[in-house]
This record gives sequence, structure tokens and C-alpha cells, in this order.
Amino acid sequence: MSLTTQSKSDRIDIEYDYAVCAWARHFNVSEKRVKEAVAAVGDRADKVREHLSSENSDRPSGR
Repeated sequence: MSLTTQSKSDRIDIEYDYAVCAWARHFNVSEKRVKEAVAAVGDRADKVREHLSSENSDRPSGR
């Protein structure tokens, strides 16, 4: 995989609703949370994944 192709596939473009929807399904979160994560850590998918994972681990279980 070339650097250009890799870079594109590892980036989350929140300008396109279909892309946000696809990433939301990929991460199993809402589209709003994807957009918030991109705003917080940038558009790199690996950083967004880490951010969303750390958010989930910080939340109380609700019991």
C-alpha cells in the first residue's frame, strides 16, 4: 500500500456524512461521538480509536 493510499484510508473526513456514518459503525459509536473525537484529537483513525477507547474505559458501569 502506498503512503498516499494509506494516509487517505487512515483519515476520517467529517465533511462527508457517509464517511462519518461508516466510521461510526466501524467504532460502534454515534456519528456525534466520531465528530467530537476528531475535533479533540484530529482526523487520524488510530488517534480517534484511542480517544474513543479511553472515553469508554473512563465511564462508570452504571451499576
